[in-house]
Amino acid sequence: MNNDTNKKVYGLLGRTLGHSYSEMIHKELGNPDYRLIELEPEELPGFFAGNEIGGLNVTIPYKRSVMEYCDTLSERAKAISSVNTIISTPSGLHGDNTDAYGLEYMAKRAGIDFLGKKVVIFGSGGASLTAKYVAKESGATSIVVVSRSGEDNYDNLSRHSDAQLLINATPVGMFPKSGESVVQVSQFPECEGVLDLVYNPRRTALLMMAQERGIPNSNGLPMLVAQAKAAEELFFGNKIPDSENERILGLIRAETENIILIGMPGSGKTTVGAALSELTGREVIDIDQKIEEAAHMPITRIFDLFGEAEFRRMEREQTAHYCALNGKIITTGGGVVLDERNYPSLRQNGRVYHLIRDTKLLPSEGRPLSLSSNLEAMAAERLPLYVRFRDVAEANIGTPEETAKEIWRDFCENTRDERA
Repeated sequence: MNNDTNKKVYGLLGRTLGHSYSEMIHKELGNPDYRLIELEPEELPGFFAGNEIGGLNVTIPYKRSVMEYCDTLSERAKAISSVNTIISTPSGLHGDNTDAYGLEYMAKRAGIDFLGKKVVIFGSGGASLTAKYVAKESGATSIVVVSRSGEDNYDNLSRHSDAQLLINATPVGMFPKSGESVVQVSQFPECEGVLDLVYNPRRTALLMMAQERGIPNSNGLPMLVAQAKAAEELFFGNKIPDSENERILGLIRAETENIILIGMPGSGKTTVGAALSELTGREVIDIDQKIEEAAHMPITRIFDLFGEAEFRRMEREQTAHYCALNGKIITTGGGVVLDERNYPSLRQNGRVYHLIRDTKLLPSEGRPLSLSSNLEAMAAERLPLYVRFRDVAEANIGTPEETAKEIWRDFCENTRDERA
C-alpha cells in the first residue's frame, strides 16, 4: 500500500451511509484510512475541488452525477453510464465501475447463469444500469427494465410473466423498511433465479419467497464485497486473492446475524439467552420484556385487560422492530410461531434455534396460556410451527451454559459457510 495514504482521501461517497458495511470491508482488505463520506448534492463541487482523492467508491445517489468530475472513464463505465469507483491517476481522476464485477460474482456464486435467459430488472437507477450491462454481457436473450412510470411498469407485469431471472435493483425491502417486496415471485411461474441487490436485511421478503420455492437466489452482500475487492485493486494496483471475498463474507455474516431462540414457554430461552450473552458479549433482547415496557404493564395484565389478540398484535410489532437489528440474541415468547407474519421478521437477519425440553419440566407460573392449557397438548399443536420456523432443533437438557456453547458452536460453523 502507498505510504502517502494519510494525505489522500479514501472512502465511500454517498448521501446516507449509516448502515453501510463498506468501511469494515475495506479495512479488512488492508485500507485503514477508508471512511464514510456523507455529502449533500450541493457539497460535491467543493469536495472534489478541496481534496486530494486517492480512491473513492460511490453509491446512491451519486453514481451518475460524479461522472462530470472524472477526467477519464473506463470503457465499462461508459457502457454502463454509471461510476462507482474513482481513482487518482497522473492524468487526473479516472472513473470505473466495479459493480459489474461484483454482480457477476454474486450471480455465479448463487449458481445463476444469464445465458439464453429472459431477465426482468426492477428499477431504472444506477444499479439497474449495471444489472442490464451484466445481463447483456453474460448472454441474456431478453432484458426488460421495469420502472414505476416506464413502458414496462408494475401495472403490466403480466406481459413478462415468462421471465426466468429477476433482479431487484431498487431499495425496496431495505432496512428499515424490511418486509416489503417489489413484486411477488409467484407472478413469474418460470422463474429460476432471483438476485436482490439489497444486503440489509440479509433475507429480504423477495428472497424468502424464492427460498420457499427452492429457487437459487442471493442478496447483494457478495456483490458489495466483491466490488470492494476490485476497487481496492484499482486504488493501489495490487492483486488481492479471490479467497478474500469469502473470508470477509463470513466475517460480516458472523457479526451481523442474529441468534433467535424460540420454543415452548419455560423451555429455557431466557436463561440460555443470558448464557449466550455471557459467552459472546452480545446484547440480549427479550421480546416479552419489550412488550411489557411498551405497554407499561406485565403480560398477565395485558391478557386480563385486552385479551390474547391485542397481545399478539403487540408481539408482532416488537418482533418486527427488534429482529430488523443486527448481531443480537433475541429471545421470543412461546407463541410467537402462532402468527405466520412473524416468520419473515424472525428469519430476515437470524438463525433460529428451537429449544426443546420435556413438557413435564416446563413451568407455568406467570404464563397465561400455560396456566389455562394442557402443556402436552399445546406442545403437540405447536410442534409443526416450531419445525417450520426453526433452522436448528436444540435439546436443552444440560445446563444453560452447555446449551449456549452448543448453539454458539453451530452458529459459528454454519453462519460463515452459508451460501444464501
